[in-house]
Amino acid sequence: MSKSDDEQRINFRENAIRVGAGFVAKERPLVLDSLSTLGPHLGRWDPRDVDIDVSLQDRGGNEQRITLRTSLPGLAPLVAVAENPDLNRALGEAKRELIRQLEHQKSAREPMNNRRLRRATIRHPGASAQSEISER
Repeated sequence: MSKSDDEQRINFRENAIRVGAGFVAKERPLVLDSLSTLGPHLGRWDPRDVDIDVSLQDRGGNEQRITLRTSLPGLAPLVAVAENPDLNRALGEAKRELIRQLEHQKSAREPMNNRRLRRATIRHPGASAQSEISER
């Protein structure tokens, strides 16, 4: 990892992530380090416009739950929840769920640039090849 990557992670971590209820002070660096890898997935937004609130409920129980509430400009709030008695695993699961939601939002908003591939169907499998010939 380059020096600029480290600086970006630290900048993202300090500006975007808020460690909330349920965590003790000594866990803050662990939470920030774990979630700072979200930076590339949130790279299209300015870190000052990104808010990620992390909270922990039912600490130490079998139903210990991590909740990530994310506010991003132009999107509805995203909420990712993971239940696991192990704090590291719960953080990882919640982070993966948030990434999944971000990728879903991204794919739902992307324009359909590849229209030629959509033309080919089961009934007309050569439609895309024929349309390429007619476009030339």
